[in-house]
Amino acid sequence: MDMVVASLSSCFPILPPNLSQNFKTFKVYNCSSPPFSLSPKREKTLSLIHSSGVIACLRANSAEVAFEAASAALRGGISVLEIVMSTPCVFQVLEQLMHDHPTKVLGVGTVLDPKDAINAKNAGAKFLMSPAMVKGIMDVVQDDEVVYIPGAMTPTEILSAYAAGAKIVKVYPVSALGGIQYISALNKPFAHIPMVASQGVQIDSVGDYISCGASSVVLSDAIFNREAMAQQNFNAIYRLACLAALHGKEAVVR
Repeated sequence: MDMVVASLSSCFPILPPNLSQNFKTFKVYNCSSPPFSLSPKREKTLSLIHSSGVIACLRANSAEVAFEAASAALRGGISVLEIVMSTPCVFQVLEQLMHDHPTKVLGVGTVLDPKDAINAKNAGAKFLMSPAMVKGIMDVVQDDEVVYIPGAMTPTEILSAYAAGAKIVKVYPVSALGGIQYISALNKPFAHIPMVASQGVQIDSVGDYISCGASSVVLSDAIFNREAMAQQNFNAIYRLACLAALHGKEAVVR
């Protein structure tokens, strides 16, 4: 410390003589993460999201199709799955899937208000996802076991969401922002913030996104192919899910 003061004094000779005393009163704080604790269940959910590498995103026109498509994807190896709010009877579908697949991490996506967040929690959702940061939802889950994954687009939004308590942030719409290159650029200043790449991600690019800094990626049409969904071809969805799960696990291991 004396050497530092001496160096400063040589550059700024008008510094007061008691500068060294002032320096000694400074404290160093760890600012790498906001001061929000994690419950064991929330920690486990985050760990499973990171280890899977893939979050399957399902939207369907009927509860029956949603249930069958989700079941096919889960049988195919998907361990983390979200059902979009616009899906008919989304909470009932979630409850049934939770009953049939208790070890999977199931959540609700495109949650835009606290009321829906509460209903999703009551239905058993382990995580909630939004296309933007909704403060009311953050308040609802702050002291709960549910993981909230808010959406963010700009560096300011990402940092603000993290500072507000988000333990993982969804970068959306990632393809429109530059895709893999955008995630790579964000990872330089925000390597301490877990990020999920969402929108337009294909199965064969999962590894590239994760190697460039994403903790996980959201796959929607890449697994729940529109033609397969329209034809209720759940075998095709099963095969795509197998491929996606394999790519995710291999990318995380690498």
